[in-house]
Amino acid sequence: MQQGPVKPEVLKREDLRHALAEHDFASAFALLKKWAGLSQNKIGSACQLSPGKVSLIISGKHQVTAYGVIARIADGLRIPGHMLGLAARPWETADETEEPKPTGPVDGTAAPWTPAAAVQLAARMTRTDLVMDRRTASRSIATITVGAALLDGVEGWLQPPVAGERRRVGRLGNREVEQLEEIARLMRQWDRQHGGGLRRRAVVGQLAEVADALREHQAEDIERRLYCVMADLAGTAAGMAWDSGMHRTAQDYYRLALRAAHAGEDRAFGANILAAMARQMLYRDQDRPQDALELVRLAQTGSRGVAGPRVRAMLLTREAWAYASCGRYGAFRRATDEAAEALADARDGEEPYWIDYFGAAELAGVTGARLLDMARAGDAGRYAEAAAEKIRTAVEARGPKAARSHALDWGGLAECSWLLGDTRSALEQTHQAIDAAGLTQSTQVRTKISRLYPYTVALSSGQVREARHRIRELLST
Repeated sequence: MQQGPVKPEVLKREDLRHALAEHDFASAFALLKKWAGLSQNKIGSACQLSPGKVSLIISGKHQVTAYGVIARIADGLRIPGHMLGLAARPWETADETEEPKPTGPVDGTAAPWTPAAAVQLAARMTRTDLVMDRRTASRSIATITVGAALLDGVEGWLQPPVAGERRRVGRLGNREVEQLEEIARLMRQWDRQHGGGLRRRAVVGQLAEVADALREHQAEDIERRLYCVMADLAGTAAGMAWDSGMHRTAQDYYRLALRAAHAGEDRAFGANILAAMARQMLYRDQDRPQDALELVRLAQTGSRGVAGPRVRAMLLTREAWAYASCGRYGAFRRATDEAAEALADARDGEEPYWIDYFGAAELAGVTGARLLDMARAGDAGRYAEAAAEKIRTAVEARGPKAARSHALDWGGLAECSWLLGDTRSALEQTHQAIDAAGLTQSTQVRTKISRLYPYTVALSSGQVREARHRIRELLST
């Protein structure tokens, strides 16, 4: 067993043993600083915690309760599992010449933030996913991780990446990696246009192939690019799972994507993944705006100095969404205005392809959708007209080529008209929304259309009955 940063005689101290057994990490970290000579930075680096988080723990302002964080402390500081009430850790008995075998939960919460751990996690997740039957897949709709367990689990993203280990020599060159990058790009673009999860298994299969390639040692630049491809594919798989209602599976792939982006040193894409995780916290079935704000702020901190105008603008709209969910209109307006200012500096071709979609139309669409949320919450007179104006701009600018977004825009515009009492416009826009929704398999689009149904129930004209029938027909397919 390899000795860690804490000497055996320090681990034998009765006060430290008692603190560890009680999970009193405020006392434990303070004792480690005193007797093991570990600074807050060294403790944080070993445990994948930010120095600020370590400071909060030592001051007693933050309690560590998540299994994943406790396991990281044990592994990072080489504290035997029994001292923390855990099973024996793999490194306690493992032959250090062997390649580590996958252990722990599939979501990888307890895994260290190393390139090798990302590869093992990808192999394990894809292998499980590709053989999963429908009954097992239905469990992926289960409750996702929220609160401290979620936020502490992604803190390691802020730490510098650890150098990868040398393995068998691989033979991939620039041409092969370019082909993999192009495949990842096409899969992401297809998902953004059409939505749904029809090609999710194909994405997962491709992700498994990339994980296999990373099990071999590649040239440094090739390896870094492969990790970026892994991040891209895992992010697409996550988005497809989320769009199909498989929320736990989506969260697991988002976390894998974040780890892969970390290994590939792609801070901007990591921020994009954290923004997607924040979005997951903001939908009605979660409604965790404070968690979303923490994720966005983590993204903004980690991507400072590397994120371009479009990425910064996108992050600000997620921040604005969280404020809207809290009913903080002033903060929502401020963040939205800052997003518009950031976007004004964007230039074509200067940022990664995956953020190209975020332009004036996207900003108008997401701003209108948030104003609609506030109108739906009870102040339709104040917000519905402004929402309709923004969404109308998005409808006109995006067009039907962006099938999923186009359908969401029409659904939002129709609901604005229903809220404003403009039945004629509402019916026309409802039919437009249903037509657009029929071109995508997106679950999120169908959820949006389902919100129009209650508005039709209290009315009995032939035109309303026809709209109601078409909504039911769409939702049954």
